[in-house]
Amino acid sequence: MNPLPDPQQPAADAAGQPALDDQARAFLAAVEDAMRTPTAYRDETPVPAVGSALPVPQPDSRSVPQWAAGIAVASIGIGAGVTGIGCGAWLIFRGLSSVTLLGVIAIAAPFIGIAAVTTAIGAAISQAKRSSTTNVYQGTVVQDQRQVNTTTRGLLANTRNQLPR
Repeated sequence: MNPLPDPQQPAADAAGQPALDDQARAFLAAVEDAMRTPTAYRDETPVPAVGSALPVPQPDSRSVPQWAAGIAVASIGIGAGVTGIGCGAWLIFRGLSSVTLLGVIAIAAPFIGIAAVTTAIGAAISQAKRSSTTNVYQGTVVQDQRQVNTTTRGLLANTRNQLPR
């Protein structure tokens, strides 16, 4: 086991380190002395009384303006309301996060059924309103066959139709 160095004996300088000169030793001694000096002072002498008047009671008679009280009450109410809305939104989102596909189908099924019934009733009423119309044409039939020649030219595609005379 290696013996520890004695703090009262000066230790050898570390290899490669410059030795402390007298000015550095004096500076270190001054720093250690300053560290031992107290830096706080408490004056324990009693504070003298000023003047000869007796103390006078000063009751607290502060009054709050009505507008300030109204703003305070309104801000408390708004804060409580917003907190309630936030809690409600949290509950809704918490419930929505636990919904499965089966739950969505179970919730949507009545609405889908009502929509299907409403569509069927609307279609039935539409067909009941519609009357059947039969068109009967009498007379000679003339077929008109014409040949049209078309020419398209130019950057903006100008079309000229030439009908026969």
